[in-house]
Order: sequence, then structure tokens, then C-alpha cells
Amino acid sequence: MSDILDTFFNAAIAAQVLPFLADGLFITLQLSLLTIPLGLAGGLALALLHSQSGSRACRIAVNVYVDFFRSFPQLVLLIFVSFATPFLGIDLPPILSLAISFTLSTSAYYCEIIRAGIQSVPGGQTEAARSTGMSTVQALIHVVLPQALRNVTPDLIGNSVEIVKATSIASVLGMSELLYNAQSAQSVLFNPTPLTLAALMYLALLWPVVRLISTLEGRRRRGN
Repeated sequence: MSDILDTFFNAAIAAQVLPFLADGLFITLQLSLLTIPLGLAGGLALALLHSQSGSRACRIAVNVYVDFFRSFPQLVLLIFVSFATPFLGIDLPPILSLAISFTLSTSAYYCEIIRAGIQSVPGGQTEAARSTGMSTVQALIHVVLPQALRNVTPDLIGNSVEIVKATSIASVLGMSELLYNAQSAQSVLFNPTPLTLAALMYLALLWPVVRLISTLEGRRRRGN
């Protein structure tokens, strides 16, 4: 047992690397706060384009986009955006490469979630809103979307949790996020304690959010 504690939970090493990992956690939070709103905005735009457009070609184009980027590995997409664009004469900084690749990928997932939420709202809600004098856009903004987003809030939060964890792939661009710093410290100290500490940081950050998802899902089931 002492060998396990000394190897994976070494208190002296944990205290030594904690400030370094805290810096990485700050970068992880910054990346998350950048990529989640961009993906959510892109997903909302795609969902509205699919649900409100009268063009069949437009709906097919959204379906192709969503299917493609849900199937394409995020890591490969990030590498492609970062290392292939210079051949086109475009030199992107790492943070912009990450933002573009994550927006393309995560917007596809958010689109499916939001689209399911819009479909869960009965069509009579729009008709009732229109009968009060609202325009189609007003009915969508004030009646349909609030209900749709409320219905899929647990799914939206759950997808955001996955994005926070996925930001670790930014390490391939040399960005010093939490996991990158933990791996760097482990390679210098020859001890996996930094990785254990990084895992505990992820747990402390995301556990309350996961519990919130469970609470919201319970309320949704009781409401149904």
C-alpha cells in the first residue's frame, strides 16, 4: 500500500507541481470558455437553419455537415486545421486553430441536441403564438426556443462537459493546458502523481456539473 501511495499519491510531489498544474487548469478553463459558446452558437444556427428553412437542399446540407463532423475525429480535425492551412498560405495561431476545429466539430453535436429540443415542442405552440399576433420569428424566439432549450438542458450541459475534457487534445499544438502540464511534470519527475492530481482537478471541476445534470434529468422525468 505504501508503494502505491508513494507512486500515485506522493504528497511532496503533489505540492511541488500544484502551481504548475493550476496554471494548466486556468488554460483549460479559458479554452472551454472559448470553444463551448462558439460551438453552441454554431449548433443553434444549424438547428434553426434545418428546422425553419423551407429548402430541402438546405436541410440536406445541414444533415451532411452534422453527419460528417460527428464522424470525423476531433484530433485529426485539429491537426488538419493547424498543419494543413499553412500550405494554403494561412498561418493560424494555435488558439485560433483550436477554436475553428472545435466549432466545426461541437456545433454538429449541439445542432442535433437543439434540433431534438425544437422537435419536442408541439406544433400547436407556434400556432397558438401566431394567433395572438406574433410573427413566426417572435413565436420562435419567445415560445418555441425557451421550451426547446429547457427540454434539452441536461443534454447541452452533458455535451459541454465532454468538450471540457476534449480540450486536452490542445496539447498536440503545445498548448500548456492541464493534461499537457501533468504529462510534462510526470516526464521530469518520473512519477505519475501529477497525472493523478490532474485527474482529481478534473473531478473537482466537473463532478458538480455532472450532479447538476442528474438533478435536471430527474426533474425532467418527473415532469414527463
